[in-house]
Amino acid sequence: MQKEKAKERIILGIDPGTIVLGYGIIKEVGNKMTLETLGVVKMGHLDDHGLKLQRIFKKTLALIEEYNPDCVALEAPFYGKNIQVMLKLGRAQGVAMAAALSKDIPIFEYAPRKIKQSVTGNGSASKEQVAAMLQSLLGFKETPEFLDATDGLAVAVCHSFQQNTTTGAKSYSNWSAFLKDNQDRIR
Repeated sequence: MQKEKAKERIILGIDPGTIVLGYGIIKEVGNKMTLETLGVVKMGHLDDHGLKLQRIFKKTLALIEEYNPDCVALEAPFYGKNIQVMLKLGRAQGVAMAAALSKDIPIFEYAPRKIKQSVTGNGSASKEQVAAMLQSLLGFKETPEFLDATDGLAVAVCHSFQQNTTTGAKSYSNWSAFLKDNQDRIR
């Protein structure tokens, strides 16, 4: 796998799903993070699971070709009561991973609680709380049609924060301290 760029990076975040897949792309320049795009891939109209997986693969490749990300971060499937749902989500995640790997782009995986904790400071935050924090952090006003889009964006932001903390950056115990020290990262 290739190494990520240090000074400027584009991160594609994906929240895999077989009915709606959410994605978000951010650009980092130094310590500043900006929103490139976010959206969803709808698959509810497709009855065949194979066609859904094909759509995920093709759409992920199209995003990679258009935005040329340095890495792809994905939300890991969570264990629920229905093992069939988890299996389908795992396949969706695997297909998105395969699309990135086919272009030699490094992949990273984060648990849902880790993503929520990283973005909001609360591992049990609601989708609405995650979306509101992302709007505040990245300075966008539009409310996406589906919260799956902000969930995909949250994965990208989580990866950005994780990478910055592993390079010796300061860690914070709450958001107000982070925001106070990082005014330049907020639009």
